[in-house]
This record gives sequence, C-alpha cells and structure tokens, in this order.
Amino acid sequence: MATIKIKDDFDLRKIVDSGQCFRAKEIENNLFRFTTKKYVLYIKQLDEVTFEVSCSQADWDDTWSNYFDLETKYSDIRESIYHYADRSRCGDYLRAAADFSKGIRILRQEPFETLISFIISQRKTIPAIRKSVELICDQFGRIVKTDFEEGVHLFPTPEQLSKATMLNLSNCALGYRGAYVRDAIEKVFERIVRLDEFRKTPDEDMLLELQQVKGVGVKVANCVALYAYHRLNLVPVDIWIKRAIQEDFHGENVFLEFGRHAGVLQQYIFYYKRLGEKNFEFD
Repeated sequence: MATIKIKDDFDLRKIVDSGQCFRAKEIENNLFRFTTKKYVLYIKQLDEVTFEVSCSQADWDDTWSNYFDLETKYSDIRESIYHYADRSRCGDYLRAAADFSKGIRILRQEPFETLISFIISQRKTIPAIRKSVELICDQFGRIVKTDFEEGVHLFPTPEQLSKATMLNLSNCALGYRGAYVRDAIEKVFERIVRLDEFRKTPDEDMLLELQQVKGVGVKVANCVALYAYHRLNLVPVDIWIKRAIQEDFHGENVFLEFGRHAGVLQQYIFYYKRLGEKNFEFD
C-alpha cells in the first residue's frame, strides 16, 4: 500500500462513468478498482489531493501514473476551454461542460483491450458493453488473486484469444460483433494490424491501418487512437457528439478549431451530454 498526492483534476467516479473504459468500477463506497495489462489497482480518495493505492510507490510510478496520464495538467486544458469559450457563440455550453466534467482524464489504456472493447461498443449501451467485456475476461483471461480477496480476470492477450472459436465468442453476448472481434483477434495475432508499432505512427496511417479490421470505421479507429495511444487531438464522433454539434453548436464542429486537446473537449462534451445537460439552461 502507498499514499500518493494528485494536485490536478482527478475524479475517480467521473473517470469510471466517462465511457472510455469498461472494466473500471466502484466496488464499494469510494473504493475503485482499475485493471490494465497484468496489473490490478484499488484506489481510494482520502482527502482533496490524497489517495491510498494498493500498490507500491514504484509500481505507481512505473505503471499507474502513466495510466492516469498524470504528466498532463488537465486544469490547464480546462482553462484553455474557458478561453476558447470566451470567443465562441457556444461559450456558455462549453463552460458548463468543462465545469461538469472536471476530474475526467484520458486514460492511457492497453491497445488490444481498447480495440476489442470499442468494436463491441457499437450500438450497445455502456452496461451492455461492460457485460460483454467481462464475459470475455471471465472466459479467456488469466485470473489474479488480489489482497482484497478477489479473483480478478485480466483482459486476455491476442494469443489467448486466438484460441477462441466463434461459439466461444457467441457466449459473450457479442451478437453480430462476434465476427468483427474474431477478425480483430486474427489480424492482431498475425500482425496484419501492428498495434505495438503505432506509438510512432502518424495519425492518418494509424487510423487507416486500424480500419483494415472488419467493423472498425472512423469512429472506432479514433477511439483506439485517443484512448490507447493518447492522440489528444483526435475526436471520436458518436451519436452523442453528433447531437451536440447539431443541437448545441448550431452545426459547427467546435473541435476542429479547438486543436491539439480536442479529444479532451470531446470527452467533456460526451460526459455532459449524457449525464449533465438536463441542468443546463438554454437561451
């Protein structure tokens, strides 16, 4: 166990509910569990900037600090949204979204898990996505015993999932997405899609290569680029963001003008549009 300080925007519940990750959860009041690669973390907030974590300081520094993107100062990004709002005719909405979503961070997630998760996400609710992802983990992932008396299944590797049959996958409530998941597994395992080489790949090349996978279109490719490769300039456009552009931004794509942190603005708008907009007073 270790105690760490985080002096920036950081809200565990909002991160869990932000729609970017599907295995993180609040397992009891104010105690949250996150998984990535072979690691499981329990984290609890003690005061405004102090958190108790279930790992050593070294593991926090080596794995979790990067996972939570603590090198990026999200309070500065929020401030830049306020400045942008000052010159936008949608300024009130942008400020409200940034205020409501304060504490969300873009996680640096494992690429294969992110790819499979967002293939599954198509035309599914967030609870349904979580259920399917957990079923995949339960059926194919290695189990880890934790100090909290839990057996947690890790997300399976491409090698582990390469042994899955279509019947196996159908038991994970994937529906028509099972064929897409099967294609993704094969292309990653056979290195037709080279997830491990994308860190230095230009945005457009990465997005095109990801779209070689059946069922991966522009939106899912952008999700993988943003949530697994930290391309904060990229904006996944789903039904919620389309509605925001049409209903709240007068048809204007505010993300294009916002620039290099447009993906963070997108996450704030997505979260606010789903969970907070009812409190916004329209003119």
